[in-house]
Amino acid sequence: MKKLFITTLLFAIALSLTHAQEAPIPLYPNGIPNSKPTPANYIETRTGNWAKNVSVPTLTPYLPEKGKATGTAVIVCPGGGYYQLSMDNEGNNIAAAFAKLGITAFVLKYRLPSDLIMVDKTIGPLQDAQRALIIVRTRAAEWGIDPSKVGMAGFSAGGHLATTAANRYTTPVVANTANINLRPDFMILLYPATTFSDTNHHDSKDHLIGLNPTAADIELYSSEKHITSNTPPAFIVQAEDDPLVAIQNTLNFYSALVKANVKAEMHIYQAGGHGFGLINKKSKEHWMDWCINWMNANGF
Repeated sequence: MKKLFITTLLFAIALSLTHAQEAPIPLYPNGIPNSKPTPANYIETRTGNWAKNVSVPTLTPYLPEKGKATGTAVIVCPGGGYYQLSMDNEGNNIAAAFAKLGITAFVLKYRLPSDLIMVDKTIGPLQDAQRALIIVRTRAAEWGIDPSKVGMAGFSAGGHLATTAANRYTTPVVANTANINLRPDFMILLYPATTFSDTNHHDSKDHLIGLNPTAADIELYSSEKHITSNTPPAFIVQAEDDPLVAIQNTLNFYSALVKANVKAEMHIYQAGGHGFGLINKKSKEHWMDWCINWMNANGF
């Protein structure tokens, strides 16, 4: 027991350190699509872990040490109910952990949907996710990445964004003149808000598609309804006692994957609540270990 505790402590300390963080890359250096002039009082703020009023999206690379890179990349989408972003707990800490394990990681600071800054707020985050995939695959050789091994990791609302990108890759909502592949090769989903068709995580639904969405919008943004045999393989983790995203979200999403013959692995913690990020303090088991084993098993 003492040895296990020491191992767990060292794991937490090691992964709390920053790792090869590069300068943020603007997603749209030549003008942000689907945007309105940003009001003077709409200013991005950062309070501790949380970023709000994001209007200029960026992609921050975390590169593995030389000689350790596996060629795999993951774009990390923090959660926050589509009205804020958990930049450290579900972004930088996650990317640093992947980089330590040889996986090139990128934290996506995506625009938060708002009628104040967007013509159509429902597609703003998806535009940024697709643009991130374009950048990573376009610059894959520069970063030592295999463009056929680029996945997305999403937490809570970021999980909704990752599953939306995984299901709507055939319908670009951003310029893609080079016809870059917009399909993530895999999904890593932590307590994802996958559906809008039930009484789940109202924050994500309300902020993305509004307080009075149409039935068509609810259907469009309920990811479990759009899974096909071409949906990317998925690794999913959630806690049974999650108070914000009902566990049925994950169970229904996983069932839809199985029905479509999509490779998937699901882990349900007995306890852990919502938003635990890298380390579930209610468990001695680390989901990152399970995740890496799953990635190895699937050739990622």
